[in-house]
Amino acid sequence: MNVELRGSVEKTLFQNNDNGFVIFNIQVKTDEFITAKGYIPNLQPGTEVLLSGNWIFHPKFGRQFEVAQCINVVPTSILGIKKYLGSGLIKGIGPKYAERLVNHFGQSVLEIIENEPDRLKEVGGIGQRRVEQIIESFKSQREISNVMIFLQERGISTSYATKIYKKYEQNSIAVMTENPYRIADEIWGVGFKTADQIALKMGIERNSVKRIKSGITFAITSEVGNGHLYVEVQELKDKSCMLLELEQTENAALLKLAMHQLYEEDKIKLLTHLDKHYVTLSKYYHSEKNVATKIQNLLSYHAADISQADQGNRFDMNAISQSLDNDTSGVELNEDQKAGILACMRNKVTIITGGPGTGKTTLIKKLLNTLDEQKVKYKLAAPTGRATKRMMESTGRFALTIHRLLEFDFKTMGFAHNEKNSLSLDFLIIDEASMIDIFLANSILKAIPLNAHLILIGDVDQLPAVGAGNFLNDLIQSNKITCIKLVQIFRQAKNSLIILNAHRINKGEFPTTFLPDTKKDFFFIKEEDPLKAIDHLKGIMAKTLAQFHILPSQAMTLVPMNKGIVGTQNLNIQLQSILNPPTEGPQVSNFGYTYKIGDRVMQIKNNYEKLVFNGDIGNVENINTEDKKLLIKYYEREIEYDFDELDEITLAYAISIHKSQGSEFQAVIIPIFTQHFALLQRNLIYTAITRAKKLCIFIGQVKAMAMAIKNNKSVKRKTFLKEFLTTDLVCR
Repeated sequence: MNVELRGSVEKTLFQNNDNGFVIFNIQVKTDEFITAKGYIPNLQPGTEVLLSGNWIFHPKFGRQFEVAQCINVVPTSILGIKKYLGSGLIKGIGPKYAERLVNHFGQSVLEIIENEPDRLKEVGGIGQRRVEQIIESFKSQREISNVMIFLQERGISTSYATKIYKKYEQNSIAVMTENPYRIADEIWGVGFKTADQIALKMGIERNSVKRIKSGITFAITSEVGNGHLYVEVQELKDKSCMLLELEQTENAALLKLAMHQLYEEDKIKLLTHLDKHYVTLSKYYHSEKNVATKIQNLLSYHAADISQADQGNRFDMNAISQSLDNDTSGVELNEDQKAGILACMRNKVTIITGGPGTGKTTLIKKLLNTLDEQKVKYKLAAPTGRATKRMMESTGRFALTIHRLLEFDFKTMGFAHNEKNSLSLDFLIIDEASMIDIFLANSILKAIPLNAHLILIGDVDQLPAVGAGNFLNDLIQSNKITCIKLVQIFRQAKNSLIILNAHRINKGEFPTTFLPDTKKDFFFIKEEDPLKAIDHLKGIMAKTLAQFHILPSQAMTLVPMNKGIVGTQNLNIQLQSILNPPTEGPQVSNFGYTYKIGDRVMQIKNNYEKLVFNGDIGNVENINTEDKKLLIKYYEREIEYDFDELDEITLAYAISIHKSQGSEFQAVIIPIFTQHFALLQRNLIYTAITRAKKLCIFIGQVKAMAMAIKNNKSVKRKTFLKEFLTTDLVCR
């Protein structure tokens, strides 16, 4: 039998930000305090609550109240109102303003906020901007509270209520009632399991077609998260039934019906290739098919005033070739580089690929000089802010991130530059093209006018894009695109062990720590015990970096995986304590991390509103606990985050090797142990070492390094761009 308690939260004794579990003291009478515990996210001291649950006896701590449901109620006492307003729950009001407001308005202050908010300006220091902030936050908290109550009444944790409200606002309850599975597709950070739990609590049958359809689409989406665009039919059925916890043989007819309905609704597409049957979401198929179609259109396009005999070429290729041969700038090009420049001028789509030290940057600079001489309009772009910055530094020309180049339009929630509003240019040159996933590739190609040239520059031996598809590699494998591969290592690059070892690793050879006439910029610290990796990191940060005139802020620890002793999650906490130790300054905690001023952080999802993107790295500049805001500086831009948006960032003292693509650091430190065995692949290690500019240090086991170098069998992504370019393959 449930017991009800009403009182004011005095203080929290323990709080787990990952799952919302909290132990707290609640004052139920003037002098009676009770210890309670339960899953109550965002519980703030001073909040007045109505709890329902049961008494339990803890063998160590005695009698406690175990909370099954918690409902926020409006406090009525002066002390309760002060605590409530001073808790930070309402943005714009902290302890200081709570004191002033209650002293001025007394017990009627909450009524004033709700009905006569302009009167708040009667209190010194409160202006129009703060009043608007208080009004918005107070209204939001009321509506969020309704959503929380709605969910709690169905036995669902309220940890996602803020996200749900932020997405759907006043329509939250209507959306949840109509189709709770929408939140898995439409709200970042909410998984299918959470949506399914809500749906089942709301009365949706376990074997309903609606539930099975949602499970199928989520199973396809999960494969996209692994880089694939298609799933074999039987594999999809297996994954869907495992996700839904349904026996496949007993529900075969329902699975078939759900697939048929999804097909009839044009939610999925079916494809048969080499006697195997595949399924994908329609939007994924159209993205890849559109890329193939636009590439084919670019290759076949001829301007009206150019004859077929010229093959679409509007430049004097002989003159350009002679100019390259007779260059007097002092920079001598090899034959591959010259061929690359001529290919870019001659062909509508060209790929330039090659490893470190093979002269890709020199080729780009010479190409840009040629384009300047020809008086053609070009733009430079790269997938990430760091890659863009490198491109500008190396070429001396302005460059943009691809997202900024295409310009996000909030009215349409898409890019402003598209097939109806193409970019104004003759050449688009994109660096780090191996990072481009199929969806971004589709957006780029939509925005390119048919008379333009597209040049993709990248290292095809690096890891494929974090996102889905295999864009650059599929283009190369199709043999439909002119591809120039630079292989000759330039003399000035040959004195770097970083560059020489990158090529050794790429050829399947073990790296060396010494060669005559080379810089000592590569080290391998042999260590069998993963627990000792942090001790080595401490020594590197304290001494080694200084010997190379590198600051700790210029170094990055790159790790194969996120979990484990030498995963990013643990190393970030350890490195934070070394590089930005605890202080008395403001801080905020979220999902197991505590953020302080000076912390290095990384954005982990694309945010088009703020124009910060997955993988962008910045530093915490300020934390305002009064207004619940955090300020992060990315390059030259300062971006403000509300505290409830902090699940979009993570600490970035250590990042995964996948997340490091497109970046370059003065020093990289790479722990490598056999506990990473599932991810130990040659292209992973190759990508990691090529992120280092002046110093590369591996810490770990020789066996683990050997395993990685030997393993050249990366997972083949299920994509069909190559086939769309070379055959008449279509989905149905």
